[in-house]
Amino acid sequence: MELNGFKDYFKILGISRNATDQEIKSAFRKLARQFHPDLHPHDQKAESEFKEINEAYEILSDEAKKKSYEQYLSYWLKKRAGKYRDFSTENNENQFDEYLNFDDFLSDLIGRFSEVSQDIYSNISSNKNAQSLNLDAEFNLQISFLEALNGAKKNLLVNDERIEVTIPQGIETGSKIRIKNKGNIQSGKGKRGDLLIEVSVKSHPIWKVKGLDVYADLPLSLDEFALGANIMVVSPQGDTYLSIPSGSLPEQKLRLQGQGLHNLDTQGDLFFTLKLKLPENWSADELRLLEKLRSVRIDEPRSSWFEKART
Repeated sequence: MELNGFKDYFKILGISRNATDQEIKSAFRKLARQFHPDLHPHDQKAESEFKEINEAYEILSDEAKKKSYEQYLSYWLKKRAGKYRDFSTENNENQFDEYLNFDDFLSDLIGRFSEVSQDIYSNISSNKNAQSLNLDAEFNLQISFLEALNGAKKNLLVNDERIEVTIPQGIETGSKIRIKNKGNIQSGKGKRGDLLIEVSVKSHPIWKVKGLDVYADLPLSLDEFALGANIMVVSPQGDTYLSIPSGSLPEQKLRLQGQGLHNLDTQGDLFFTLKLKLPENWSADELRLLEKLRSVRIDEPRSSWFEKART
């Protein structure tokens, strides 16, 4: 057989040949994130790297495939060094002479140990007792808060196939999108499963989501707390106005009904937690007004505190 075309999967993943299962998985995930096509659109080199990384993981993460590959690797190293003729046929490595090249060996390896060619995002399981095969593939997709809020279209590369996925508006973490007949293909029978995409929504520096309700801290000035105000705020539905009642207190919550996320006919609410925001540098006029406030204030802020602290 020809020796060109051989792929050192250990080298591709950057691991030693005695790497543990966890080390193999960790190396794969790191490289898959680095070369994922979503991060390198229209980059053929990155796409090729991504396919090769998936191929390496498919072989090395499966005990039976890995064992056969290691036997072939031993054969290949001896063949390259010109030592194969002295190698005992008791080790069964002469079986690899039947393959024309590495790709020929690889095709047979995948076909022999798994009816379905899969990558890391696929979840293929068989119930030997029931003699059933699950051809559905799973893909974990992380999206931004704004993509979850407004909906989006994403182009994914799943099992070497580009698929456009529509993200519905108001989708939540843990939601699953099913795409018919885009899963794994059963070899020789043409049957194909579905693609199940599990969505997770990235955290946002301002917005927090619980169900369809949206939460945010809202900074207010001292005078807005005391005197009240009608202020402009941002909501998931766009800019709107929020009325701050006079005498409001820090940590108080105000609700805008129906201004949260939307999902079909259901609408969530928007909750603001009021936060006191004091200036880092006070102007001279502000300080004079505060001095005036102190001179006319009739309430002692610590009276109840002293009473409770001494009992």
